[in-house]
Amino acid sequence: MAKPLHPRPATGSKRPRKTTSQLPRDVLDEVRRIAKPAEQQDAISRLSRAIELLERGDTGAAIREAEKAKRFASRSAAVREVLGLALYGEGRWQEALGELKAYRRISGRVDQNHVMADCLRGMGRPTEAVPLAEEELQGGVPNEAKAEAVIVAASALADQRRFPEALAFLRRAQTRDDVAEGYTLRLWYVAGDILQRAGRRQDAEREFRKVFRHDPAAFDVAERLAQLG
Repeated sequence: MAKPLHPRPATGSKRPRKTTSQLPRDVLDEVRRIAKPAEQQDAISRLSRAIELLERGDTGAAIREAEKAKRFASRSAAVREVLGLALYGEGRWQEALGELKAYRRISGRVDQNHVMADCLRGMGRPTEAVPLAEEELQGGVPNEAKAEAVIVAASALADQRRFPEALAFLRRAQTRDDVAEGYTLRLWYVAGDILQRAGRRQDAEREFRKVFRHDPAAFDVAERLAQLG
């Protein structure tokens, strides 16, 4: 079963922010173009509130607000994206996948393919996850989104016990041991997890120690090292 990634915007995406005044101009224009004149402000307010709740981690409330925004502007890419991410955060894989497919269809962007792929993992369909990740890797998305696509694809391959392929996929995201972004720690942690599942305990320990060196409180890396030790 897939573990939900923390819903967050891919760096450089056009995800709207917390308040109405901070929503990007293209999002405001989109909602106003789609919603009826009498419903435009309601749609914008609900979307803005949904984003604020999502960023605070209250995915249940974010779903309710985003669903209300969808009633006013169902063809808004931003609305469908935020609703999809909130549903994903609640582990509602099938519904999240449907919303994010709508987001991709409306926007033409592939920057949430890794979330769609993880939904497929959660639904027990890992073989369908890898092509989505591949599409995102070819789509000119920011480094964080690329890393997430690599992580989900590698995890999907590991779900099928295709460990050598999973590790090879992870190597497509190049990292430096002395530089650690948030997604870098995730890459190392997933590498350690896959190596441990493959029975390569010493190699797994090496990856987990890289995470621990930069952030001892990251994930459950301290517990994983204790198990291996």
